[in-house]
Amino acid sequence: MQRPITFLLLVFILIYPIVSLNAQGCVAIRHFSCAVGNTLDTNAYSEGELRLGMNYRFFESFRHFRGTEEEPDRVSNSTEVVNYSNSWDLSLSYGISSRWYVGITIPTVINERSSLYEHGRNERNKTSSRGLGDIRVGGGYWLFDPLESSKMNVAIGLALKFPTGNYSATDIFYNVGPGGSPEVRPVDQSIQPGDGGFGFVVDFQYYQRIVNQLYGYAGGFYLFNPRGINSTRTFRETLSPILQNEAIMAVPDQFSLRGGLSYSVSAQIATSLGARYEGVPVRDVFGPDYGFRRPGNVVSIEPGLSCTLNNLALNLSVPVALRRERPQSVTDLETQMITGMPRAGDAAFADYLINFGISYSFRKKNTDPIDSNEKVMFE
Repeated sequence: MQRPITFLLLVFILIYPIVSLNAQGCVAIRHFSCAVGNTLDTNAYSEGELRLGMNYRFFESFRHFRGTEEEPDRVSNSTEVVNYSNSWDLSLSYGISSRWYVGITIPTVINERSSLYEHGRNERNKTSSRGLGDIRVGGGYWLFDPLESSKMNVAIGLALKFPTGNYSATDIFYNVGPGGSPEVRPVDQSIQPGDGGFGFVVDFQYYQRIVNQLYGYAGGFYLFNPRGINSTRTFRETLSPILQNEAIMAVPDQFSLRGGLSYSVSAQIATSLGARYEGVPVRDVFGPDYGFRRPGNVVSIEPGLSCTLNNLALNLSVPVALRRERPQSVTDLETQMITGMPRAGDAAFADYLINFGISYSFRKKNTDPIDSNEKVMFE
């Protein structure tokens, strides 16, 4: 049974980014990760194991794209939009058994955005936001008993996302009020701590021993956000009459998919190299698609390093962008139909991301279903 599942998952990893998903730029979205546990950690638990984790993510987005074409003049002319995103996911998870696990993820963010066009196009200024993000609570299940299948397994998970993050955070915008005065407005969608919608997340995790210390791994999630818009005004309609459809922020879906190979250098250290595909789709799976969003997608190569010291696990990965795309949004397509003129919005993307995770496990003695020499290979 394991061989067909392994084959299907490998086909899924190769094909799914090409035929199924449609979307993300780094400026386009807020930080999001899997619902249970550390995003770089395995969800393999022993019965009664309690795991406390933290995952940090940083990126600086500044390269503008329309479609897959970069607009280098934005940087050379100093008209680019620059986002600095810092996010921390605090997680607490628990192994009900060797197959069932539950957990909660509490994100916090500190974001900053520098631009010209949002401040009257006369001078560059900054806006910022910080605070609690959207909390996720969920659980998962390993399809095979880890006690009997330590060389290969698949976990599937389901979680709820709650609109605990502020989705109408404000700051001062300059040269946009009456007579060019400053005015308090909601910050851009890309740096809002929350999105304002109840959502649900499905995720999966997979590992497979290939030979000796070499493992294959894969994981990903899809966030379903059925709510259409969240009532937060963008003020984009003040920039141009054709942007009336973008006057209110949308509550978009989001996804991430990663997979690759991991090699155990020693019983404590493993290296990995894989691919990552993440983004925001043009259209949601459920619910309406109106409102403002910046769809986009990024394909990255992702080197990683992990270290396990008894109950402590450290993980580092640095995805480097290979392909970035900002496709036409729904409002781009609608405006194009109305005016008869081609229209495609842009988005700014980062060159790379920094993901660092740390977790500590409180385990019962002699209950770990996975040998430590093997566990480090796929964490």
